[in-house]
Amino acid sequence: MKINKMNKNYFIFLILPLLLISCFTTLPSRFKYDYTKMDNKTKEIHKIFEVVLDSCITNNYPLNISSYTKIDTIILNENQKYIDVHLNRFFAFSPIRETDIMLFYRAVREIYENDYDDYSITVYSNKTPIQQLIPNYFRSSKSLYDMKRIPGEETRKYPIVRNISQPRNQDKGLYNRNIALWHSHGWYYEQKLKRWEWQRARLFQTVEDIGPMAFTIPYLIPMLENAGANVFVPRERDLQTNEIIVDNDTFNDSLNWYIEKSSTSDNWKNGDTNGFAIGSPPYKTGDNPFKLGTFRKIQADSISSASINWIPDIPETGEYCVNISYSLSDSNVTDAHYTVYHTGGKTEFLINQQMGGNTWIYIGKFKFNSGQNFEFGRVEITNQSYEPKKYVTADAVRFGGGMGVISRGGNTSGRPKFVEAARYYLQFAGMPDTLVYNLNGDSIDYNDDYQSRGEWVNYLKGAPFGPNKDRSVSGLGIPIDLSLAFHTDAGISLTDTVIGTLSIYSTQDAETSFVFPDGVSRLANRDFADILQSQIVRDLKLKWDPVWNRRGLWDRMYSETWRPNVPSALLELLSHQNLLDVKFYHDPQYRFDVSRAIYKSMLRFISLQNDDEYIVQPLPVTHFQIQFTIDKEIRLKWKPRLDSLENSAKPDKYIVYTSINENGFDNGVLVDDTTFTINGIEPKQINNFKVTAVNDGGESFPSEILSVGYSPENPEPVLIINGFDRISGPAVVETEAFAGFANFIDAGVPDKYSLEYTGTQFNYKPPSKWTDDDSPGFGASYADFETTIMPGNKFNYPYSHGKSIMNAGYSFVSCSDESIIDDKIDLNDYKIVDLILGEEKTTEYPKPRSEKRFEVFPAIFQNQISNYLNLGGNLFVSGSYIGSDLYEQDVDSTNIEFALNTLKFKLRTNYATKSGIVSIVDTSFIKGLYNFTFNTTYDTSIYTAEAPDGIEPSDSLGLTFLRYSENNISAGIAYNGKYKLIALGFPFETILYGKERNKFMSAILEFFNK
Repeated sequence: MKINKMNKNYFIFLILPLLLISCFTTLPSRFKYDYTKMDNKTKEIHKIFEVVLDSCITNNYPLNISSYTKIDTIILNENQKYIDVHLNRFFAFSPIRETDIMLFYRAVREIYENDYDDYSITVYSNKTPIQQLIPNYFRSSKSLYDMKRIPGEETRKYPIVRNISQPRNQDKGLYNRNIALWHSHGWYYEQKLKRWEWQRARLFQTVEDIGPMAFTIPYLIPMLENAGANVFVPRERDLQTNEIIVDNDTFNDSLNWYIEKSSTSDNWKNGDTNGFAIGSPPYKTGDNPFKLGTFRKIQADSISSASINWIPDIPETGEYCVNISYSLSDSNVTDAHYTVYHTGGKTEFLINQQMGGNTWIYIGKFKFNSGQNFEFGRVEITNQSYEPKKYVTADAVRFGGGMGVISRGGNTSGRPKFVEAARYYLQFAGMPDTLVYNLNGDSIDYNDDYQSRGEWVNYLKGAPFGPNKDRSVSGLGIPIDLSLAFHTDAGISLTDTVIGTLSIYSTQDAETSFVFPDGVSRLANRDFADILQSQIVRDLKLKWDPVWNRRGLWDRMYSETWRPNVPSALLELLSHQNLLDVKFYHDPQYRFDVSRAIYKSMLRFISLQNDDEYIVQPLPVTHFQIQFTIDKEIRLKWKPRLDSLENSAKPDKYIVYTSINENGFDNGVLVDDTTFTINGIEPKQINNFKVTAVNDGGESFPSEILSVGYSPENPEPVLIINGFDRISGPAVVETEAFAGFANFIDAGVPDKYSLEYTGTQFNYKPPSKWTDDDSPGFGASYADFETTIMPGNKFNYPYSHGKSIMNAGYSFVSCSDESIIDDKIDLNDYKIVDLILGEEKTTEYPKPRSEKRFEVFPAIFQNQISNYLNLGGNLFVSGSYIGSDLYEQDVDSTNIEFALNTLKFKLRTNYATKSGIVSIVDTSFIKGLYNFTFNTTYDTSIYTAEAPDGIEPSDSLGLTFLRYSENNISAGIAYNGKYKLIALGFPFETILYGKERNKFMSAILEFFNK
């Protein structure tokens, strides 16, 4: 081939040498074509493109493409002087940007014969010009947008659910946007085996069927809702296994009360169509509980002249999701007024009853006390509205998620609804069977499940976007903006590189059309899939792994990508089969960052589609503290946490939430600054606070929960420091012959809770092969903890410590350890300090780094504690790793000297007890308490302290006053010298019974005050 004369510019020096090398090198076998069927000119053009493609594949210049990329067809039109080059679909697997296209075409032209200089050249992949593969979001100007993939203007009056009690709206977030998403597969009935089972294998202590739920439920869904979106899920989202349904058709239920009232002649009456009734569960094929009963309706009024109250008999104190139901009609109001009365107060909602309805509509999660409570345990609707001539409708209200109620093969699943596959929840939620969830004649639940999710999206939206069997079905009229299928993938890598992230979309639909029912191009799917993958990979490379692997952008006819008649994508985040990937997966901080990346990708895509400005919601605040002022006021302080990845994620205001004692939190107070003052609190009452940061894009996740209490007999407060920040996955052991998660070393610390844990790993042999989901080889894990919610770090332990301090008659305040480390609080202002260290310990990242996280005693902290004690302070410190972390992290002798000389103990051993039974060996210290138990195994109320330290006095003025009963190893020491100190090798808050915690704390405080 002849090379044209070129301009000497940057492109030539950078790209040309690579192309020249390719020109004179035998191309690999992938480029061996049958040239005998080509004329000479086509053959020449063919070889030019082979050179460029080879450079892209082998050298990533001028862009990085799949090694499977080949030329399908070349069309040379000499009369009209154009060349069309059709590449196979693998070229489109790569993200394409404007610079890529410019360099690619320039590379082609630089090695063209002079004869083709005046020809136009168009390169295609998947029948699409490659420049059209650039998402609108990544184009340099709006003038370059492909308007065919952007919907026309749409008027939306009101969202389906409006929380009118929240102090701040999200004008530049996702307000009035609706997102459908789902987390993988679920527990289903396998007809061939006549058993309920997972759709994937249990690997590395989890299973894909619930693994993605560990991202969506705690992180992604709240982020989207904090941005103002309404989020819809085709699987049960409530982890609460209790369920109470109060309905007008079962008003005679003596346990749950349904009460109607009217002050006018216009009373509630039955509607003219079916409504919900509990019927006789379990539900069999064809049963639709939303067609078994009636609903109620009344004409709206400008004042509240009628109401309905649903008052459940709550079986167990706790948090319950509240779902409402009503009848959908264009004649309904758009502002049906609901109020939830809960232990934190009351929260009010306006519901747009012209959409949704005839199904369960989630409105929020609230804390309720057990039993019936009209004041703090009910939902109320009134007929008050700004549209008095329209109607308010009302049906059942559901509290909690409950257990499975769909019968297959003669039995229900026997498991909580939240683990069940979408197929079963959709039946319970009133979806039409043959249009949505029963698409295979009731014969293959596996197929029904993955096919139902996309059809559910279509039914939510309705005509002309309805289910693919009948797009004219009116559905529920909810304008869904976007849908996401969240999965993890299979695959094993023998290197130190993760399998990584794959994003899948479809440019064709059920009718092989390349447009949505409204004519919008389905290339919008590629736009979202690319933005999604790009955001995730960018954030992970910056925060977690600089070589995080970006896999392909697949245009595939997967059911979850072609069925939805709205923009959609399928995410395969990582491989659940590869140990390195799963090390990341088990880290809660990683889950937060991935979820934030997904939220941001949705925000960016939806905002562009609607030509809206957007702002990213802030990160949680830090350096939280509560102190008494000189005038005995309560002053809260905190600092904003800036996001290095997002310039717009800056807070401009904050919300302070309050709860009293063990009640739920209120709706919050909006404040302008980073301080908030309260004019005193009730004596003997504990006030709990959390703070969020807000901007026009939404609300951050909350801070840790701090508490304060005032006791008149001892007004000088004890300072509680919350130094337990750690959240992490379990320990990992890796050798060639033995590798996996070692809970027997360290089970990790969930972020508040873990829902995805199935049981410990038992196959640690890397060569083991998968043969069946029941025998999956390397990584295979037990199932004994499936459906168990494992408690983690709830970030609220100042309350349990403070409760015992108040019980002993002392006041207390609390703060984060960051407030101490950064000198925001002077320890010397406090006579007694209670330092909570829980399961804090230095923790590796999934890929080890030089920086430390969750170190128990950083050097600055050591100095501050030493200074405080040397000036005569009194310190109570407890935690599982207070000794072992100092000894294991020691690089010279500083850490050990701190343990010996300041904390006055030496480490005898870690893993000091299995039983958690502790004996008092100095009965003069704590009278009337001889032994007690702290939690070393699973308990519903508190995290597991599986590796407590054995610590012994290092000074003659110290003594052991506690021993672990099974082996008499020292469990706690007391020092009485220049200062006083008590140290426990286990966390105080894990003592299982409140009375024992109270008695123990009382003795500690008495010791400090002698």
